[in-house]
Amino acid sequence: MLRSQIFDRTARLLGNDGLECLDRIKVIIFGVGGVGSWAAETLVRTGVTHVTIVDADKVAASNVNRQLPALVSTVGQVKVDVLRRHLLDINPEASVTALHTLYNTSTASSFSLEDYDYVIDAIDSLSDKALLILNATEAMSLHKGMKLFSSMGAALKLDPSRIAVDEFWKVKGCPLAAALRRKFKKSGRFPARKFKCVYSDELVPNSPAYEPAATEDGGMAPMSFNKAVTNGSLMHITSIFGITLASLVIRDAISRHHSF
Repeated sequence: MLRSQIFDRTARLLGNDGLECLDRIKVIIFGVGGVGSWAAETLVRTGVTHVTIVDADKVAASNVNRQLPALVSTVGQVKVDVLRRHLLDINPEASVTALHTLYNTSTASSFSLEDYDYVIDAIDSLSDKALLILNATEAMSLHKGMKLFSSMGAALKLDPSRIAVDEFWKVKGCPLAAALRRKFKKSGRFPARKFKCVYSDELVPNSPAYEPAATEDGGMAPMSFNKAVTNGSLMHITSIFGITLASLVIRDAISRHHSF
């Protein structure tokens, strides 16, 4: 009874069969920071039941301005654990698997990407992101209909109207997409399938007037886990990236049963 009430508005729009479709699909999200956490939120609130979230980070105070799991009360806690509790509070019947780990050359073999219908890439690290893209696109040949949706750079943006979706090789004006293409060309290994990206061609520089705040022990505030560079970013951009990624999953899943 509670589930039918929670997802009443979803069923009114998509129909009971549409809701059942979302209940069946399996989604894995790599990176649940400023982008991935909002993708997870959107999926579970809409009716997606089977979600796996992957992130090696803990909540930092610098996450509070834009990341769903980040509150003053959760600083220092494992990010995927905080998010899992939150998602189950939205839908207690959801199956949410939280993996506190990185996706990299050491751990990639432990993931069976072909077991999922959708892979969402919200990884920050260039090398780890490239590896996931390569492996996920190869897994598409093992799982017919499997899709990869990837977030390009969401930092250094202010204008949400410039956020767009396109196939990876058609993305323009995004330094992260350009860096990925250079990496693929240098290695000679390319994505095996086409995949869509959320991106923005806007590039706003970090403020030259910014001075990093000192920590209580006198040191500078630590950088986010596994990032070579920390750039400014805001929730009204990162959240839209994440929500757009979730919308790609939802619309693709529903389009197989309906025509909107």
